[in-house]
Amino acid sequence: MDAAALRNRLLLASGMWRHATDEPLPKMAPGEPAEQVQAFELKLVELLCSRATPETARAVADQTWDLVHDRPDGDPVKQRVSECHEELARLSAGGLGGAS
Repeated sequence: MDAAALRNRLLLASGMWRHATDEPLPKMAPGEPAEQVQAFELKLVELLCSRATPETARAVADQTWDLVHDRPDGDPVKQRVSECHEELARLSAGGLGGAS
């Protein structure tokens, strides 16, 4: 993956992180830049999904999809987002009224 694509992924993920929480950006472990960005994206998906409520499930699904919509199905972050979407659908269905 080229440096510009990695930079764009990092910028998107860090902006989403800052919007979602007041916590500082997580420290990246030493390693290959692509692996570092992927690990950060996975932390972001976990953060967003873990904080979802029946009222916010749809917005979280939209946000996480924005992160991975153009990636191949085998991408680990896209796979986790797909799993998260299943969890969000159950959460939303269990809520009263749910967003539509």
